[in-house]
Amino acid sequence: MSGPGTAGAVDAPAAAGEAPPPGRREPRRPARPRPRASLRARLRRDWPLLAMTAPAAALLLVFHYLPTLGNIIAFQDYNPFVGDDPVEAFLYSEWIGFGNFEALFSDPLFWDAVRNTLTITAFQIVFFFPLPILLAILLNSLVSGRVRGFVQSVVYLPHFFSWVLVVTFFVQMLGGAGLLAQEMREAGLQPWNVMTNPDTFIVLVTAESVWKDVGWGAIVFLAALSAIDSHLYEAAAADGAGRWRRLWHITLPGLRPVIVLLLIMRLGDALSVGFEQFILQREAVGRDAAEVLDTFVYYQAIATQQWGLGAAAGLFKAVVGLLLIVTANKIAHRLGEQGVYSKS
Repeated sequence: MSGPGTAGAVDAPAAAGEAPPPGRREPRRPARPRPRASLRARLRRDWPLLAMTAPAAALLLVFHYLPTLGNIIAFQDYNPFVGDDPVEAFLYSEWIGFGNFEALFSDPLFWDAVRNTLTITAFQIVFFFPLPILLAILLNSLVSGRVRGFVQSVVYLPHFFSWVLVVTFFVQMLGGAGLLAQEMREAGLQPWNVMTNPDTFIVLVTAESVWKDVGWGAIVFLAALSAIDSHLYEAAAADGAGRWRRLWHITLPGLRPVIVLLLIMRLGDALSVGFEQFILQREAVGRDAAEVLDTFVYYQAIATQQWGLGAAAGLFKAVVGLLLIVTANKIAHRLGEQGVYSKS
């Protein structure tokens, strides 16, 4: 016979050390955040890592961050011959505010250079950017390690050639007196105008970039492929997935974070397509086809000693690149990718 005391014993919470009654769960207690270590303790713990990164941080500070102070001449009529040293030249040069930007934006040659630069960038993103990915996938699929190493050495080598050598090679192969033109003349055909045709110049410079850098660009994607768990391929093959399904459902998703990251970084350099490659071929195809922003700065600012105008063009490039990176990174976050930096 149960009394009031028995009912109270049933409803009472379990004593310490006893399991809760069946069907009941004790509420989880929120984990207490671990106290953050003091600055001195973190320095004592991480000093080897800080010592290893100190030289790289010093180089970044000296060669990247300190030179950004030179952007101040974009707002000056800068004259390096005023005063006895560069500091006095900064101090004594006349301030003109946004005068350099007004002169820059009112110059039609500047906008022609911007249009050519963006056109070449868009063309190379569509026709050049995917090629290192495809090359990395093909190299990764080779069974023989010896063949893979030989192919990698062959496709990496052109990256170490200077643009003078690359352009010379293309002239010897595709120029008016090159191998292709000679063979076409011997066959009774009219040689193609490849190296001096402004209409196909964008295809030419893209082909030169592919030959020079496609192997080097595949290195990052090969590293990403090596990080994909091989058991995923084995499980997919056991479930009947063919080569193309494994590529679509395992390989490409594994490469997606790296692809998004490099694409965002490439968009940040949208107004930088190179200098040597274009200045070497500018006279052959004409200014209208080969004038990009870097060559514009050289001919219209450096060669004429309008240093403030050149700094204004460089600052314009930096601002546009920053806006493109931030915008592309936000789009990547919307699509569920990390991008260049994680979402705060």
